[in-house]
Amino acid sequence: MNPLSSVELLGDLIRIASVNPEGDPGVTDPGEATLAIALEKLLRGLGAEVWLREVLPGRPNVVARFPSDRPGKPKLLLAPHTDTVSVVGMTIPPFSGEVRDGKIWGRGASDTKGPMAAMLGALARLKDRLPTLGHEIWFAGLMGEESGQFGAKALASEEQFDFVIAGEPTDLKTVHAHKGSLWVTLTAHGKAVHASAPERGDNAIYKMSSAIERIRSEVIPALARNEHTLLGRSTLSVGTVRGGSKTNIVPDHCEATVDIRLIPGDDPQHIIALLQKAAPDLEIVHHGSAPLYTDPSNVLIQKLSSLGAMPVGAPWFCDAAVFAAQGMPSVALGPGSIAQAHTADEFISVRDLEEGVQFFTTFLESL
Repeated sequence: MNPLSSVELLGDLIRIASVNPEGDPGVTDPGEATLAIALEKLLRGLGAEVWLREVLPGRPNVVARFPSDRPGKPKLLLAPHTDTVSVVGMTIPPFSGEVRDGKIWGRGASDTKGPMAAMLGALARLKDRLPTLGHEIWFAGLMGEESGQFGAKALASEEQFDFVIAGEPTDLKTVHAHKGSLWVTLTAHGKAVHASAPERGDNAIYKMSSAIERIRSEVIPALARNEHTLLGRSTLSVGTVRGGSKTNIVPDHCEATVDIRLIPGDDPQHIIALLQKAAPDLEIVHHGSAPLYTDPSNVLIQKLSSLGAMPVGAPWFCDAAVFAAQGMPSVALGPGSIAQAHTADEFISVRDLEEGVQFFTTFLESL
């Protein structure tokens, strides 16, 4: 990989498949290990001390610390994630890294190998100056962001940083606040009988439909009362409903999934209690990702802003919130647009990528 050419570097990163294995990845050998090994070699070539830290079997974080000319400096972490979403349904070759029409194409071009290439390009440009900067510079390629955020959780438990920049396609704006998520699975159980005598059974779909109506009438209005200046209101959406096995059998099982978007200050346990009240007969399983809020008066956010990266909020979530939850001021920042993330024809423009390299170079020089 050639870190001195950001376009070539991004093409190389895209050509290394690193699809998250959750769900249907669309590849026969998913996971981040191959990319982590390539990044290890690249970072060592830039003079960093590098570790591959396995988080899940065969799925490591790659963590690098650059030399510093004195101890005790504040620690700055640049942290893009190494996994991508599935390639199922893509309309372009997912791992070509082709440069065409002023764009670099392929899975991860925007989310988040483009921001990664911009960060690495800046580190390469400043290789000889990094030890003299006012911060000790770290880089981490974090596995598992697209499902579970396991890499960020592992590193946040291992190291403490004074400021974290999660690499994400933010149009070079500083996302210091974003929504979190609470993903809920509701399960209704019933009794299956022949549909010619439904009174002898217990219809799980009816239970689910009644519960969903109560959620619409009780929980959604309660969430809508919560509002954040930057992020708007908390929201709830029922995403899927699956139940029954055959038309002439009363269903004994029905499952629904619910997407709840949280704002800073929301209490997930209170929201689950609201769901339990609305659906007392249903089994409820949930997991979530925290919202983010880092005070925009933070000195590095102010510096980023002075360089043109204005502070903004976002409706999505990312690894920055994991570090912030452990007391580390964190933001998301990088070139490219979130509108291109996860798309069937994912790309980042060459211009955006090169602007990202220059931005991170200027930012690091200012430390």
